[in-house]
Amino acid sequence: MAKDPVCGMAVDEKKAAGTSTHKGATYYFCSASCRTKFDANPGRYAAAGGPGPQH
Repeated sequence: MAKDPVCGMAVDEKKAAGTSTHKGATYYFCSASCRTKFDANPGRYAAAGGPGPQH
């Protein structure tokens, strides 16, 4: 299981609502809205010590 870096929700990688790549790491999202927020400012969520990337 991965964690959505925006809301912290556990996400099954196979059932994720979306993915995004930032600095070589793949992030998984529970919803399209979380992915949209991440894509608008990935540094905020990736650098803020969020749940972190899944490789």
